[in-house]
Amino acid sequence: MPVVTGRPLAASAILLTALVASGCSASTPSTAAEDVPTSVAGSAYPLTIDNCGTSVTFDEAPERTLAIKSTSIEMMLALGLEDRMIGTAFSDGPLAEAWAARGAEIPVISDKVPGQEATLELEPDLVYAGWESNVTADGAGDREVLASLGVNTFVSPSACQEPGYQPVPLTFDDVFAEIEQVGAIFDASDAAADLVAELQTRLDAVTPDDRGLTALWFSSGSDTPFVGAGIGAPQMMMDAAGLTNIAADVDETWSSLSWEVVVDANPDVIVLVDSAWGSTEKKISLLEANPATAQLPAVLNGRYLVVPFPTAEAGVRNVEAVESLLTQLEAIDLP
Repeated sequence: MPVVTGRPLAASAILLTALVASGCSASTPSTAAEDVPTSVAGSAYPLTIDNCGTSVTFDEAPERTLAIKSTSIEMMLALGLEDRMIGTAFSDGPLAEAWAARGAEIPVISDKVPGQEATLELEPDLVYAGWESNVTADGAGDREVLASLGVNTFVSPSACQEPGYQPVPLTFDDVFAEIEQVGAIFDASDAAADLVAELQTRLDAVTPDDRGLTALWFSSGSDTPFVGAGIGAPQMMMDAAGLTNIAADVDETWSSLSWEVVVDANPDVIVLVDSAWGSTEKKISLLEANPATAQLPAVLNGRYLVVPFPTAEAGVRNVEAVESLLTQLEAIDLP
């Protein structure tokens, strides 16, 4: 697993103003492990958070949340917060079986990112977004504008792009820190601590594949593949599974990578991200039809690993994805 570096992280900027008022002090920690507000049991409000460089203050736990992207939707469901959700939007695929029934009761507002007008019609008190672009003027609304109208916004800290806020590289500590931060926001810190403990236990039980296999994380694209690069969730999960990412030296979360580079790297296995717009079958057909990749041993021998898109971005299903990769790797035989 990647080492946590001493960089500032969005989760590290939680300013527990109510603790200050009661005579306690809150310092700004320097590592993700210290960033987690583990002592917030029964959140004290007002709670102010520096989220991707935007200061957000919660006077109380949100009651009417619009969750955009699967990572946000499933984070709330995993914490048992479905009663705080007034709708979901822009999901990346089916919900995990564990909470699919509960999630099915929540209205789907849009298959895409709803515009500001549609968002405001819902009268949310929080828009919880998986990407920063979800809360812009071209998305559900500019963060400053929404705040002026009484609507808070919160972006998954793992998706922050600003220097000093973007995790470089992303680690499981960063993912767990977001879980506990969301728990603090919703006064659900006990549920967050339980979830982190469960996921950490499962992660600790993982035994990485020890064959030194190289891998391509193929997310999307045809003429030029869009792949998991060296600092994001794909790299984090491949590291945990014992796979060497052929794009590990690319200092991006995801990146375009030429087919020529892929062929030169000749990955032992190919991770296929399955989505409605880029199914596993479509990707395999593309690899088999492309003269540049058709003769790769991984393609000729069908050495594919499949992950659903909702598990491919930083969130509560990343440990599940690692477990699945390792199960699939057990069936992979190499000469």
